[in-house]
Amino acid sequence: MICNPASGDLINKADKIMSNLSSDMKDRFSYELIQSEIESNTSVCNTVDESINELLDLRNYLKDLGEKYNYRIGISGTHPTALPVDQKFIDNDSYNWVKDNLRYYASRNITFSNHFHIAVSNLDEAIRITNSLRRWTAPLLALSANSPFFEGVNTGFKSSRTMNFGNFPRTHIPPKLTSSDDFLNLISVLKETKSIAKDRHIWWKIRPHTDFGTIEFRMCDAQRDIGRVKMLAAICQALVYQSSLDLKRGVLEEDYNYELLLDSLWKACRFGLDTEISNFSNNGIISIRNSVLDMINYIKDALIYFNNSDVIEIVEDVLSNGTEHDFQINYLQEHSIDDLKVYLMDSVDYKL
Repeated sequence: MICNPASGDLINKADKIMSNLSSDMKDRFSYELIQSEIESNTSVCNTVDESINELLDLRNYLKDLGEKYNYRIGISGTHPTALPVDQKFIDNDSYNWVKDNLRYYASRNITFSNHFHIAVSNLDEAIRITNSLRRWTAPLLALSANSPFFEGVNTGFKSSRTMNFGNFPRTHIPPKLTSSDDFLNLISVLKETKSIAKDRHIWWKIRPHTDFGTIEFRMCDAQRDIGRVKMLAAICQALVYQSSLDLKRGVLEEDYNYELLLDSLWKACRFGLDTEISNFSNNGIISIRNSVLDMINYIKDALIYFNNSDVIEIVEDVLSNGTEHDFQINYLQEHSIDDLKVYLMDSVDYKL
């Protein structure tokens, strides 16, 4: 979030940032839909720690630039008080297409997220693994929930970002796809019917990325705590790796009741860790909290393989002490919502 340094309100300075980047940083930042949001992008990294160190460098670069151009960065899944009517759209062909299609609802997408790209060997592998990893959408969202407020209202949701972005089409959990040809045919039909202009206008919670050769995890709210960003990145990497091993062994599970997948997403964004969902491992019922533990158990060997087993302690901390959504709610109990906007700037991590 690009914020007024005194009040924490959103300000329209994406153009100012993008026009003043040094030559070596031009590939590291990009526009999002609105002028009060900036997207930072790491280069391709070999390890989670490498990506986290680079992300910190990008945060600090924005911080230094903000001291020059009078803004600060805040982080939350949604801004607590920003109004859609006050948002100014980015003026380029890509976002003009989004604006023209979504109209009023495009202006309500004042949302902020962490996305994680994990490389895979080929598109067929990406399709099969994506099919399987759909079952972990709810626990990943619940761990990252960080958007209780919108338009000055406590929405009652753990992730109101999920609801706001859900106004866009093609933002749900993907259906099961049978092959790369099946996926490419879907893209072709959507383009022919002018439902999308680019492959990436399919905004699923988890998707094969045809340009990058990755599986992209898109369900997580943005995190201020850099340790929690590392936690989510390491989990995503380990999930893809473990699923790739399951695929090679012929034991990858891909078939789930689609309505129950969608229900688990709804439960995670509304109620969070302590609600119950379908247990996709045994067709029973499980709390999302226990589903998180099942997910960690599933990838424990993969986390050890990548030297990221330390993130298990961060998972335990979230389960014990709450998500960043809970931190916002708790903060507001003793402070005003104006104070909260400053807190969302002050509590951004700029170092490990």
